[in-house]
Amino acid sequence: MKAGFISLGCSKNLVDTEVMLGELKAHGIELTNEPQEADILIVNTCAFIQSAKEESITTVLNMADYKESGRCRSLIVAGCLGQRYKQELLDELPEADAILGTGAWSRIMEAVEETLKGNRVVIAGEDDTLYDEKTPRITTTPDYTAYVKIAEGCDNHCAFCAIPQIRGHFRSRRIEDICKEVEHLTGRGVQEIVFIAQDSTNYGRDIYGRPALAELLREVVKVPKLKWVRTLYCYPKFFTDELIDVYATEPKVCKYVDLPLQHAHNSVLKSMHRPDTQEQMITLIKKLRERVPGVTIRSTFIVGFPGETDAQYQTLRQFLIDQQLDKVGVFTYSREEDTPAYDMANQISEEVMQERYHDLMSVQSKISEKVNQSFEGKELEVLVEGRDEEQPNIAVGRSYREAPEVDGQVYIENDTDSKPGDVIRVRVLQGFTYDVVGERIDG
Repeated sequence: MKAGFISLGCSKNLVDTEVMLGELKAHGIELTNEPQEADILIVNTCAFIQSAKEESITTVLNMADYKESGRCRSLIVAGCLGQRYKQELLDELPEADAILGTGAWSRIMEAVEETLKGNRVVIAGEDDTLYDEKTPRITTTPDYTAYVKIAEGCDNHCAFCAIPQIRGHFRSRRIEDICKEVEHLTGRGVQEIVFIAQDSTNYGRDIYGRPALAELLREVVKVPKLKWVRTLYCYPKFFTDELIDVYATEPKVCKYVDLPLQHAHNSVLKSMHRPDTQEQMITLIKKLRERVPGVTIRSTFIVGFPGETDAQYQTLRQFLIDQQLDKVGVFTYSREEDTPAYDMANQISEEVMQERYHDLMSVQSKISEKVNQSFEGKELEVLVEGRDEEQPNIAVGRSYREAPEVDGQVYIENDTDSKPGDVIRVRVLQGFTYDVVGERIDG
């Protein structure tokens, strides 16, 4: 019996996929990357925004073809789309044999067994299950990098976001458990651990009664074989002075701060149900730069939120010009049912959203290029990931300044020796909008 998987969406979804792979393998099911060879096909879906939902549905329908052209006897739709729409999705998608919600990854075998008997099932609902270090898991990332989910769910209830409905309330894993998982992963050769959660700076408040990300980082850096730890999705609200100190003093903690700010006009932020003000954001950014020399700050912003006036958009635009953030992702607002923003007045036209999107990206491109050029002549440690396909004498990797999958890369000229997973010193020669080019420094 063989199973094939497709994982869509974010890194948090990828971890769910990896624990489901572990569960299947533990039950004697062989895994395959070839969908035509699979008896069971599982699509772990994303439902965050409209484009993600469309991609998920298209992928499910493409996989359904293997019921005719391959060996597929069971097509399981897992993850966020299943959790969000449950029975409705099963009714609308006759091609699917089972719907498995986000918290139901531990019941993947139940879904497999039921569907192979010819039953169509929905396994989704309230489920507080968290994976732990004992949970079987097969990592699908390169050998040198792994994601570790430190918490699940979200309590923020931003007006544009359906994640709390999909992933449930915020719940943290214990520090000891996370550290054991990191020990296990680094013992296998993983050099870079990437901590993920929906709201990482909120970590620990539910189980320890206080934000505990700083404490977690101080413990995890004691793992001997760990080279780098990077944390994504750090909301500003609980970015404490203690946490800033950890970034400033712990060499293993990447000086890379991912702050999803979403906007910079106070009225829009209030309408979004965001707890921050522009003034608080500026204070935090200033403090980070003063206390963490060389810090890289990444953020994401939404244009076209209902009611966003041109003047409010201009405030956001000016904020980016003033703050000179290293890396920025820009999204157009996606109208999601069952969110407060869905019924808000003054929905912005697609044309205006696209106009603001391209304008903001253009502004940020110039800033990112300027920031990257400021590193010319400086030396960086780079984790090698592979080689340039067209020029094999050029190695490709990332420094502390680049997170996997979301940022640019470091291209290393005249390097024929380094292998994926090597950490080498590189002098930056030239900075571009997303990437930098450098040369290896031996010794």
